[in-house]
Amino acid sequence: MYPHGRSLVARMKDKPFTILGVNSDSAEAYKKAIKEQKITWPSFWDGGTTSGPIAREWAVTSWPTIYIIDAKGVIRYKNTRGKAMDQAVDTLIKEMESAPAQ
Repeated sequence: MYPHGRSLVARMKDKPFTILGVNSDSAEAYKKAIKEQKITWPSFWDGGTTSGPIAREWAVTSWPTIYIIDAKGVIRYKNTRGKAMDQAVDTLIKEMESAPAQ
């Protein structure tokens, strides 16, 4: 999962795109993952429990849960991974780039 995230961030470096992570591991495991997995995108710690405030607010029931959100803040894809994730992101970027300027 982390290698794919890194490659997606690199591929989208000049696009309006970000990954935002939320981690429910212990504080120690969270810090270790950030360092060892070379997580360069924003990542939040959710209190070291799978029922932390962020997980509760977003109704996360399995880990990892992946939401792909469009430019308007609407969840467009959930738990899309691998090539399908790339296609979803590309679709949303194209939609945003072709939308009339506001």
